[in-house]
Amino acid sequence: MNPGVSEARHTDGKTVLVGVLASAQNAILPALAIAFSSGSFGLVFAVPAVAAIVLIGSLFSYIRWKRLTYVIGEQDIRVESGVLSRAARSVPYERIQDVSLEQKLIPRLFGLVAVKFETGAGGGDDLSLSYLSEEAGEELRQLVRERRDEQDAEQAVAAGEVPAPKHAEDAEPLFSMGVGRLFTFGLFEFSLAVFAVLFGVLQYVDSFVDFDFWDPDLWQAWIEDSGVEWSALDASMQTLGAIAGIIGLLVVGSLTGMVRVFTREWGFLLERTPRGFRRRRGMFTRTDVVMPIHRVQGVKLATGWIRYRFGWHSLSFVSLAQDMGASSHVVAPFAKLREIEPIVEAAGFHLPDEDADWRRASARYLVDSAFFNALFFLVAALAAGIATTIYAPEWRWVAIGGPLVLAGIAIMGSAFAWRFHRHALDATQIMATRGLLSPKSQIATRLKLHSVEIAQGPVARLRGYATLHLGQAGGTFAIPGVPVERAREVRRKVLETIAATDFSQLENA
Repeated sequence: MNPGVSEARHTDGKTVLVGVLASAQNAILPALAIAFSSGSFGLVFAVPAVAAIVLIGSLFSYIRWKRLTYVIGEQDIRVESGVLSRAARSVPYERIQDVSLEQKLIPRLFGLVAVKFETGAGGGDDLSLSYLSEEAGEELRQLVRERRDEQDAEQAVAAGEVPAPKHAEDAEPLFSMGVGRLFTFGLFEFSLAVFAVLFGVLQYVDSFVDFDFWDPDLWQAWIEDSGVEWSALDASMQTLGAIAGIIGLLVVGSLTGMVRVFTREWGFLLERTPRGFRRRRGMFTRTDVVMPIHRVQGVKLATGWIRYRFGWHSLSFVSLAQDMGASSHVVAPFAKLREIEPIVEAAGFHLPDEDADWRRASARYLVDSAFFNALFFLVAALAAGIATTIYAPEWRWVAIGGPLVLAGIAIMGSAFAWRFHRHALDATQIMATRGLLSPKSQIATRLKLHSVEIAQGPVARLRGYATLHLGQAGGTFAIPGVPVERAREVRRKVLETIAATDFSQLENA
């Protein structure tokens, strides 16, 4: 099938099989609920219920496939869908920013991909075709790109300009993660999500089985029945048991994080292509996304309080809202600064150097922050003291002392954090960083900022500082605690940069 022919067509027929398997998957939980709640007749009721769910789901899957058609025209791509009510959408090629391919587990088994057309509409208004074969999806992506480039060239000729030359699809690798890097990444992604799931399951499992998981006497009796005298265990054995439990907790948490990292980041590859940044990743759900360079509005650097000590950071782009959510912006999830720097430069930014003119937040802002944080804990201590005096006088000083200690920690933390709460402004961009144990940084180009707002609350007006809100497409950029004079200076310089630029002369600005 030649995708260039302008005729109505259906998606790949194996899409129906994907719907059948999805219906079977959706029938699992209802079948289990029926089986456990119906006693000895559970299977008798569960099997027909599963069959009905799969049959109905398969029928609707076929009808949806039959009723969905798309046409690849000379000027646009058109999609018609709907069972009871029809809906038609037409997207001109000039509005399509790029085409991405996504493979979830079940479609991947059949060699199918979801083709997503990224437009300026954003979110659910972007166009998607589910599913085409891998070959047809790649051909369609190339065809849409070629027709979009042809329209751009025609518009350039009509305007008396020289059309941009066509580029070969040569890709320059910028960042990748192999098995070793993923293993290291997984060690830092400690997660107890599996315990949360098990806890939620155990909350309801005793409704179906005659076993109380939360009865300590039951477990003690089970241990003694196995030949171990509970009372005979001395303090050292109990201590070893506690240590073994903690080690087991760490192992399970690490394995959970490891599984999450491997399934999400498997085969991670970031490339620089003539069309932008191309990122591919995923074990079960494989995604292939292209982010045009001109849509990158800023960059963010983040880390964790443990991984920061080992020099590991993550890099994400602040892009326009139609990039399918924040997760699509991650371009280097686990990297050293020397690996991040080329990516930042390829996007048109630069990391701050040693000569950057860093300005700290107002000392008054930090004092006020520490005061209000401490005030919260002092109020908590007062409330705890009153409550324990009435109901449990023997715990009064413990209840009061805890919030007071936390108030002291909040004050000291604010004092130390002041050194790391800062921003810098150079000739082309503005940078801000904050955080004591896990610092986070954000960089924006002065040219791409839409506005600069100085906001002050009653306390800030009285104390002489403000929050700078930088208007940025696709994200937020706020710098709190800036002295008013400095805030006005930053606003003036940024607005001078914007006002002095003729945006009609900037390509893809």
